[in-house]
Amino acid sequence: MDHLAPPMSRRADLVSDEHVRQAAKRRRRRISDLTGWGFIGVPTLVVVGLSLFPAAWAFYISLHKWNLLTPAKPIGMRNYQRIGDDPDALSAVWNTVFFTAVFVPVSIILGILLAVALNQKIRFSGFYRTAIFVPFVASAAATGILAGFVFEPNYGVANDVLRRLHLHTMKFLESPTQAMIVLVIIALWGQIGFTVVVYLAALQDIPKETIEAAIVDGANRRQVFRHVTLPELAPVTVFTAVWQTITALQLFDLVYTTTRGGPMSATETIVYYVYKVAFQESRFGYGAALSYLLFAVTMLVTLFMIWYSRRAKVEAF
Repeated sequence: MDHLAPPMSRRADLVSDEHVRQAAKRRRRRISDLTGWGFIGVPTLVVVGLSLFPAAWAFYISLHKWNLLTPAKPIGMRNYQRIGDDPDALSAVWNTVFFTAVFVPVSIILGILLAVALNQKIRFSGFYRTAIFVPFVASAAATGILAGFVFEPNYGVANDVLRRLHLHTMKFLESPTQAMIVLVIIALWGQIGFTVVVYLAALQDIPKETIEAAIVDGANRRQVFRHVTLPELAPVTVFTAVWQTITALQLFDLVYTTTRGGPMSATETIVYYVYKVAFQESRFGYGAALSYLLFAVTMLVTLFMIWYSRRAKVEAF
């Protein structure tokens, strides 16, 4: 039996060494985790605190009648109940829905078409891509101020062009029937760069072998675009639709720098109405209730798009 002792001893030594290595590995992992949390822990707490505290405080305010001068008066859910009876709030909701219904599909369609065009081998394609993307990184407030000069009825560039073409001039942002459409055009000019860049990246990820196989099978350009390119772009389209919908629902800066909700409240969106109610009329409780309504609608739209993408087996999220 003595001849079995050395192998058993070596086996025990191997097991012991393995335990030591595993312990050292766990120790290094803990040190690495602690180091990582040491770098991101405080910033994470700050970000979470700056997100959760204002949200909780806004919900608390929405349950009160408060103008920042007198003590807050608890009124329960009365602010939320008042929304359905407020014609100005309903008008702002309608304006926001109209803007979203026009802006989102047009931005997606233009984004796809421009991305397909810029994905071709053409001269100065880099310049064109940069020119389309620059308005997106520019300040929305600056865009609104610039647009105010362009669409000014008397001395604006737009009407000057119409005069040179011997066409009728328009009121643009001063017309209740034209102002929202003009805002859509301004928003498209500022936001189209985002959709173009996203679709350009998606187009370049489509396998060339798939397109070449479709061409070999006899498909023309239109058929390739319809049956190969568009299905490949479906996940990006869902993501872009969610992003642009949230952008449209939160429209404020263009309204503030161009029309201030006018003329005749024709461009008063829900976010601008929240600003007017809270900071101009000092009805902070009612403004907070409106902001929570907007949050709920945005959340529902986002969840619906996620549900739809998964049901349709489109891996967008």
